[in-house]
Amino acid sequence: MKKILVLCTGNICRSPTAEFLLRRALGAEYSVMSAGLGAVVDSGPEKLALKVALEHGLDISAHRAHQVTMDMLKWADLVLVMENGQKDVLLYKYPWLNGRIFRYGDEAKVDVPDPHGRPESAFAMSWNFISRFTPHWVNYIKQFV
Repeated sequence: MKKILVLCTGNICRSPTAEFLLRRALGAEYSVMSAGLGAVVDSGPEKLALKVALEHGLDISAHRAHQVTMDMLKWADLVLVMENGQKDVLLYKYPWLNGRIFRYGDEAKVDVPDPHGRPESAFAMSWNFISRFTPHWVNYIKQFV
């Protein structure tokens, strides 16, 4: 399991944060990318997402939004989504993803809340969820080496 795809809605807040955290934790032998189910392609990270990430020592400023494609889904060994509804939509469209797609907050049976358009505290809360669940996914991914 070397290729990980992280998805959210717009690919400007949650999934890039998770992508960069996973990339930093997993190292160069793994490929991690992110995309959105409704992304505005080439948008940079939302300013508050960037601010909160920088406050925690993570620079996501180089990120540019991507729309998820069939090629990305086929490429990925593991697909991580932020909300159970996103998983349901993808499994309905692509039932072959079953067993390869999981919710980022599955460990605690929660969605990672979407902070888009909300105050900085919402971005901090999303950061807390993502950073809390990242070690679980790192351990899960590394067990397949």
